[in-house]
Amino acid sequence: MFPQLNRGKSSLFSGSIPTSQKQRGYPLKDISWHQGRIKYLLFLSCLVISITNLYPAAAHQVEVAADVGGTLHVEPNDNPQAGEPSQVWFALTRRGGRVIPLSQCNCQLAVYAEPYAAGEPPLLEPQLESVAAERYKGIPGAEVVFPKPGIYELQLNGKPVSGGRFKPFKFKFEVTVAGGSTDNTRNLRDVNGDLVEGESQKFPIWAIALPIFAFIAILVVVLQSMKGGRE
Repeated sequence: MFPQLNRGKSSLFSGSIPTSQKQRGYPLKDISWHQGRIKYLLFLSCLVISITNLYPAAAHQVEVAADVGGTLHVEPNDNPQAGEPSQVWFALTRRGGRVIPLSQCNCQLAVYAEPYAAGEPPLLEPQLESVAAERYKGIPGAEVVFPKPGIYELQLNGKPVSGGRFKPFKFKFEVTVAGGSTDNTRNLRDVNGDLVEGESQKFPIWAIALPIFAFIAILVVVLQSMKGGRE
């Protein structure tokens, strides 16, 4: 009897583990390694998206005055070029989201080159007309040709015409104009007095070098993680 019990104990506690049980730890290690790779790939994707959004780097500008909200957009892609026609439009909405068309607003647009002194006449006074843009119809818009690169201020004044139910407003939007592709914008001083060399202002050196260095750094990290996962 005792020998049989000893044989049972030896088979139960001898510590002999099947090969499949010994290798259970390896799939877990592989899973954690793959999860690490996924995290790095997600990080890489987020970084690439953030870098590609640097240029053109401008979202719609929004201003609020009294009970009216105004959104400015400049075509193309909120990245106007000096010496080239740019379409600007203003989405005006009352409190609650109702659109204010140009037919209900006595609006005037004035363009100033910054910096400017109080009382100085505007550089441009484009004529507004009703335009359709995105989901808006009949909103005020105009074609503007910015003469030089630099920073401009667009002032939109408005008051209701008969039937309009909103308070008078005044919006100020800042717009940065880059050097155009034509030769007449080369080696000119912009409206702020800085020398501009045509296309070179559109993509500075740091904007080109940053994605390259970021890609190299991420590539090194990924390779190290792959090496560590295989060991």
